[in-house]
Amino acid sequence: MASSLTNNLYSGEQTRELDRRAIHDLRIPGTVLMKRAGRAAFEHACVLWPETRTWRVLCGAGNNAGDGYVFAALAAQRQHQVEIAYICPPDQLKDEAKAAYEYARQEGVAMAAFSAQDDLPEGAVVIDALLGTGLRGEVRPEYAAAIRWINASGAPVFALDIPSGLCANTGAELGVAVRAHHTITFIGQKIGLFTGRGPALTGTLAFADLDIPGEVYAGLAPVADRIDLPQLLSLVPERQADAHKGQFGHVMVIGGELGYGGAAILAAESAALSGAGLVSLATRSEHVSAALVRRPELMVIGVPSGQELEPYLERPTVLVVGPGLGRTPWSEQLLQQAFNSGLPLVLDADALNILAQRRIPLPGHCRWVLTPHPGEAARLLECSTQDVQENRIDAVQELHSRFGGVVVLKGAGTLIFDGVQLSVAKVGNPGLATGGTGDVLSGLIGSLIAQGLELVDAARLAVCLHGNAADLAVEETGMAGLQASELIPYVRELLKP
Repeated sequence: MASSLTNNLYSGEQTRELDRRAIHDLRIPGTVLMKRAGRAAFEHACVLWPETRTWRVLCGAGNNAGDGYVFAALAAQRQHQVEIAYICPPDQLKDEAKAAYEYARQEGVAMAAFSAQDDLPEGAVVIDALLGTGLRGEVRPEYAAAIRWINASGAPVFALDIPSGLCANTGAELGVAVRAHHTITFIGQKIGLFTGRGPALTGTLAFADLDIPGEVYAGLAPVADRIDLPQLLSLVPERQADAHKGQFGHVMVIGGELGYGGAAILAAESAALSGAGLVSLATRSEHVSAALVRRPELMVIGVPSGQELEPYLERPTVLVVGPGLGRTPWSEQLLQQAFNSGLPLVLDADALNILAQRRIPLPGHCRWVLTPHPGEAARLLECSTQDVQENRIDAVQELHSRFGGVVVLKGAGTLIFDGVQLSVAKVGNPGLATGGTGDVLSGLIGSLIAQGLELVDAARLAVCLHGNAADLAVEETGMAGLQASELIPYVRELLKP
């Protein structure tokens, strides 16, 4: 049966190595593992669709196909209506996949070569057992036709191990990929399920370790760890009875060029309402009144130039630079002063764009958190957004290599990398795809740094708080029209002791 998701994420090559270790080192026959996978999938499918008795299983050529043949055999044993549509002729199957085919044949499962003209029985669930973790390059035409048929069927889709056409290592869609409603993955959780196109194509995710002993995993370091809010909330400092505001830091938000004042105000409000002891906002003078009306607790200063900002940089403990900053000479002057301050920095939005243009000298330290979305990451790396999205893991690591610090590559399956540990946060929902949500995140990261968290811990916790707050918000209001400012009360709720 499926078990809870773990924190360890592996590449496709690593999961195949785990499979090899189980077979060759522990002498667990490959057919046994395949039958365990097929059984775990069938039992989980029966939980997902308890009334369903009709299944159409699409099988490819390798071990993934073998899992599908076992699934079909078990369905036939239960007297369910099950049919297999195969891409690879059974006489070309090898090893465990061949044995699984024989198992399904002995159980009397109906089988035929796939045809795009096939009709799907009413009420059927489609089982995707076409392609697994070994896929390299774009999906071949015969498989692409089957994937398009699945996606056009309108039926519920259950993917075995990984949706066919999804890259296990990067989360990229390799030409075309199955859009699954549910996925069950085996032995090791593939990182591609958690980032890039993975979250959109995977649906809900279950994991089955197939009763592999823990010793199989020993010595094989995961490529990343999956983070979520419960494991990180303990990082929030406890407040003693005699606490005072000075113990929780001073965040200064720098931004808000003419026409963009709201972004800086959102970041400052986010910092204030997530626990920072003091919050300042350095912005255009035209925005001072609006900020004070919105949040009178903020210390708001109008700064006409970088020189005017310099005296105010003696008190903050962390600077959040970039929300609404713009790309004007005023913007560059303020960013240069922030660089000169020597303080820890959170850089977002136009601070990243100015950084990408190399228009001002870099600071002598890299005590910063960079928070690019894919477009900003592309500008920093001098490539296209598509290049970033096709391999988000390489992109976040290259950003760290060039700029140091902690990098938060936002998007579906946000990645956080500090040069040592890669973390993946599959949190939040498409409601976050609206202006201002990144400003709320940058203010939140700054607040947690001010309260004493290490840069990477602040980034990890903030990303999870931000995503979970979005989930709570859409439960009440729905995704369409979610506003960035609506996230902040839910962040406060999540931060309750």
